[in-house]
Amino acid sequence: FPLSFPSEVLLEVKKIQEVISETEIKKRKDFRDTLTFTIDPADAKDFDDAISIKNIKGDLYEIGVHIADVSHYVIPETKLDEEGYKRATSVYLPDRVNPMLPEKISNELCSLRPHEDKLTFSAVFQMNTKGQVKDFWLGKTVIHSNHRFAYEDVQKIIETKEGTHVKEVLLLNDISQKLRKERFAAGAINFSSQEVRFKLDEKGKPIDIVVKESKESHQLIEELMLLANRTVA
Repeated sequence: FPLSFPSEVLLEVKKIQEVISETEIKKRKDFRDTLTFTIDPADAKDFDDAISIKNIKGDLYEIGVHIADVSHYVIPETKLDEEGYKRATSVYLPDRVNPMLPEKISNELCSLRPHEDKLTFSAVFQMNTKGQVKDFWLGKTVIHSNHRFAYEDVQKIIETKEGTHVKEVLLLNDISQKLRKERFAAGAINFSSQEVRFKLDEKGKPIDIVVKESKESHQLIEELMLLANRTVA
């Protein structure tokens, strides 16, 4: 794997405008005032998806699935685009990530970090608490994440029924579990397999193996992402 980026690629990245212009914001649906948060592994550096939730009326909610809009920054036929095409994917190793795009993009500009305005592509659903989709919208948006959760934080809220944004987390969990149940009832195949994570000492030597568990906090994100993917498809 290439361990560094060519200088011409880094030069292009350096020239990218970091501040989101008002002109760009006007082209998009503005979700900055809607409660939005990310749920990722505790050691994640790039947060590429976020969930938003807002009550419309009574039993009807607006639930948004927001994905970082990388296409705004990676323009076709640039050196940056060519390098990403060559690498094809980020490579995740036990002690590091070898990213497809420079960290300035993956960990900063396109990472949906809390308390920062970010450009996204979104699938926004009008849903009731039974998980029934009444309407949806797909398009470009701007968001502002209110909170960054680790999966463990969300799992604790689900189990103890207390914590930051508890009402919204429990509601989203309830909806996602209903979506999951319906999906399997309709014949979906459970492809999930046991995953392991290596614990390393300060020299990078493996000292333990931890089996990753798929808990409700993981399923909350999985089901909403699958709903977005099915809708787009």
